[in-house]
Amino acid sequence: MTVDMTMIATLTDWLWSYVLIIALLAVGLRFTVGTRAVQVRYFIAMFKGLLGSHLTGTSRGISGFQALVVSIAGRVGGGNIAGVAVAITLGGPGALFWMWLIALLGMATSLFECALAQLYKQKHVDDDFRGGPAYYMRHGLGWRVMPVIYSVLLLVTIGLGFNAVQSYSVTHSVESAFGIPAWQSGIVLTAVMGLVMFGGIRRVALFSEIVVPVMVLGYFLAALAVVVMNISAVPDALALIVRSAFGLDQVVGGGIAAAIMQGVRRGLFSNEAGLGTAPNVAAAADVPHPISQGLVQALSVFVDTIVLCTCTALIILLSPIYQPGAADVEGVALTQLSLAAHIGPWGEPLVSIALVMFGVSSIAYNCYLGENSIAYFESLPKSSITVFRVAVMLLIGWASLQDLGTVFGFADLTMGLLAVVNLWALWALYPIARRLLANYEEQRAGGTPVFVLNQLPDLDLDEASWGTPAEPEKTG
Repeated sequence: MTVDMTMIATLTDWLWSYVLIIALLAVGLRFTVGTRAVQVRYFIAMFKGLLGSHLTGTSRGISGFQALVVSIAGRVGGGNIAGVAVAITLGGPGALFWMWLIALLGMATSLFECALAQLYKQKHVDDDFRGGPAYYMRHGLGWRVMPVIYSVLLLVTIGLGFNAVQSYSVTHSVESAFGIPAWQSGIVLTAVMGLVMFGGIRRVALFSEIVVPVMVLGYFLAALAVVVMNISAVPDALALIVRSAFGLDQVVGGGIAAAIMQGVRRGLFSNEAGLGTAPNVAAAADVPHPISQGLVQALSVFVDTIVLCTCTALIILLSPIYQPGAADVEGVALTQLSLAAHIGPWGEPLVSIALVMFGVSSIAYNCYLGENSIAYFESLPKSSITVFRVAVMLLIGWASLQDLGTVFGFADLTMGLLAVVNLWALWALYPIARRLLANYEEQRAGGTPVFVLNQLPDLDLDEASWGTPAEPEKTG
């Protein structure tokens, strides 16, 4: 049986260009307007919450900081390097402005989807927490079919499909930059990811808290060097972004429409806010209040799009390689050649190294999401997780030698469907999200918010996750 990739591409394009844009904007605006822009009001509190969180995990789960770096590991990837280049090529510099706007709304969406995942998390047999969209659909809305659909889509899309794509990207990037055959780097990658995967979420968290700060800081410093070397041209580059965002400086066909479409689409793909992926990790954290983790998780959207995507855009716009309206060089090649134009021949392998680090951290993140989707089906034997880990290791090695156009096409489609299911649930859970925020704000006025079961007694919450407040000692 042959696969009609044209039909899949058409359906995927329609889903991402229309359905998801409307749904994600609607949910983002509802959570932003309805909470008086909580992501802006509590922006400083996000950093304070991060600094105040313990750095290492507890007996009840990973720390809030570890959950953040694992989420950044998944969000930060090829979209920050190749995706921005594609957006600028097809939508002009103005596409970045719309990526910023989507990130601002996405911070609110991510805040609440991660807080809801925390609220409805369940204590798992391995003494860690499990949670995510499937759990808040089941326990928050009483849905039975949609959580199953979501879990299957998560396993197929992220746990398998996107791991194959990441493996292909990493191994072929190494081959291109350093001449190491893809099969050799595929073996090394398989071994490394096996060590990480078989350690569970705690080892994924440990791996991420070492790798993620290094890769984010390294890429940021490279971009900062470019900005410093071209400081006099930065104001013009920023002005160009704003002008072309509103069609005042049309540099590509389609003008403002192309800028909006590419900016929104690439922004959504890059920061993942609303897709329901980050909540799976956020639920694993041991924090005093669900909103506390939501605020910290909103930072990952900020880091991904506002910081790193802007870094890539400035590397491109400040270089002589980028020519408005021309498509001779595009994708990751545009970023690589632009950085090389700034800092010399070693700029190209530097981008390749960044891609490798981003890809490896994304595979670790994807593996945990796949495991979380399997864990939802409690009737499956515990050995199912081991089978999945072995399957992923084989997939990583196989994918390093394949042409994954078909796999990526299917994963892109199922990822869109994944988002639709999650956004539907978030819209329905909005009243509970508002109650949760009100509970946090009421407690925050008097000290550090701490959530316990009796504060929202009508909800189907896990007693092992939240418990009840201790009764006061009796006197006399």
